[in-house]
Amino acid sequence: MDNYIWLIPILPLAGFLINGLGRNVFSKAVLGFIGSAVILASFILSVSAFMQINKGGSIEVNLFNWFDLGAFKVSFSFLVDRLSVLMMLIITGVGFLIHLYSVGYMHHDKGFGKFFSYLNLFVFFMLLLVMGSNYLVMFIGWEGVGLCSYLLIGFWYTNPAYADAAKKAFIMNRIGDLGFIIGIFILINYFGSAAYADIFPKATTTQGVPFTLITILLFVGAVGKSAQLPLFTWLPDAMAGPTPVSALIHAATMVTAGVYMVVRSNILFTMAPITMEIIAIVGLATATFAALTAVSQTDIKKVLAYSTVSQLGYMFLGLGVGAYTGAFFHVLTHAFFKALLFLGAGSVIHAMSDEQDMRQMGGLKGKLKITFVTMLIGTIAISGIPPFAGFFSKDEILGQVYLHNKGMYVIGVITAMFTSFYMFRMLYLTFYGKFRGTPEQEHHVHESPPTMTIPLIVLAILSIVGGFIGIPEVLGGHHWLAQWLSPIFEDSASRLPKLASTESTEITLMIASVAGAVLALIYAYVRYVKNNHVPAADNDERPGLVSLSYNKFYVDEIYDFLIRKPLDGLSVFFYKVIDLLAIDGIVNGLGKLSIRTSKGLRLLQAGNVGFYIFMMVIGIIAILVYSLVKI
Repeated sequence: MDNYIWLIPILPLAGFLINGLGRNVFSKAVLGFIGSAVILASFILSVSAFMQINKGGSIEVNLFNWFDLGAFKVSFSFLVDRLSVLMMLIITGVGFLIHLYSVGYMHHDKGFGKFFSYLNLFVFFMLLLVMGSNYLVMFIGWEGVGLCSYLLIGFWYTNPAYADAAKKAFIMNRIGDLGFIIGIFILINYFGSAAYADIFPKATTTQGVPFTLITILLFVGAVGKSAQLPLFTWLPDAMAGPTPVSALIHAATMVTAGVYMVVRSNILFTMAPITMEIIAIVGLATATFAALTAVSQTDIKKVLAYSTVSQLGYMFLGLGVGAYTGAFFHVLTHAFFKALLFLGAGSVIHAMSDEQDMRQMGGLKGKLKITFVTMLIGTIAISGIPPFAGFFSKDEILGQVYLHNKGMYVIGVITAMFTSFYMFRMLYLTFYGKFRGTPEQEHHVHESPPTMTIPLIVLAILSIVGGFIGIPEVLGGHHWLAQWLSPIFEDSASRLPKLASTESTEITLMIASVAGAVLALIYAYVRYVKNNHVPAADNDERPGLVSLSYNKFYVDEIYDFLIRKPLDGLSVFFYKVIDLLAIDGIVNGLGKLSIRTSKGLRLLQAGNVGFYIFMMVIGIIAILVYSLVKI
């Protein structure tokens, strides 16, 4: 198997090249087959790698020596261990379903071949990120997924708003990436290596390492990539891309990169308790803020986008309190139900002739039966209702938060109630009541083709059973995932505070969490089904707090006022004063002086004999005067 590990990321790269070069040559059927087949092949190889890792140990493949600068050497190599192999299965497994779905969703798009080439490239870079055996290979993948997000968010670049959304994602990620690369440089400075195998074993014994500074810088990178406060506004705008792109970014690739990086670097963060507390606070604040924003959105994809921001906040909250297994568990379950929800939303949008406003939907459950049932499963899962996947991972995080800080736990549970409310609100507005769209839209409504519904069914099944890999002991399970990942967190486990709770406490916490979610969905049902409430079309009709939420608390406007406009003003000053007056003034002034001087000097070459005789006399007189003065 070691000889074939390198094929796992190379196959998607090959798909990118073939589809990219042959996009105007091959038929859409061939392009879709190639784009999907290479991801399926990578998934099969990832399953094979998982089976080998399950027998024990890890796999490291050194492709070539990248840097060899005396004592500092970096190899371009892959590390497949218990952590990375699970990420590989998510990326290729969920990624394949998204590719298959895209065959139907993008069938009528003129850029079909280009779209699949970009999707393949996205998967390649994400695999590079998780499979790299050192931070520099990780950084290549890290930047690569940023590039692909730019290409795919702005895929329909002829729309200026979509192009702006792509640029916004790219720029905001660059802010975070600057912190990430500086943190890597400091790590290299202190450990003389970028390899995990060199850094992590020495982390607990090397003296004088500024772990707090390093981990804060690494976390800044995670804040940008995983859309945490304050660098989160790019992710809701990323909905400008085609819906399969949203599913790929939110579920299988880019936004999970920050969580994966922190989990991979767990011993470094464990050595920096101040950073851990910062991560917990930022995660909780992000989860709550995004949930409060989602409760009033009317664009079906925007609801899911803010939901992703909120769920990522939960993951970072778990990381901040040392619940590394719980946070990664939520990455896994979230990949299933969030991919399902986005693809389900895409099925609705496909049926509604590209309509995304839930106020124009309603009454679709009878016409989109498969889409409705699968989205219902995804909604239950993300709301944390047992026995669906989200219940186990979310409650594991909340249980650890309770032991760490009871105030944070209360806020976390309230946020979970908001999650249940806005997700069922989305479901009820979309599928229940009377149809509120146009007659043309109603006539067009139909269930999506099998290439779109089959991935929905598979993801729905995974959203039901995915949580069973982490059944806690209090419910009679053995938490397979915790046992599987225990070697990854071995050093951290010995240094984290030993916090334990009784079975009765765990059961009580679960009951409280589930009760809150059920109450929230009941309230949503009464409001949007029984009372048939439809969100107002005019912002003036919304109460103050609802208006604030609907307008996303004016965060973009605040950034625009505090950052963009001052920078624009500074740019205008530098252009008009420094550039035009100073630099151009000096350069152009020297040019004008040269021109004027030459105009005077050229009179000496006018061709007038009398003038030349006169100048000769002046010269002779000057020579005589000089001679007399010298004597």
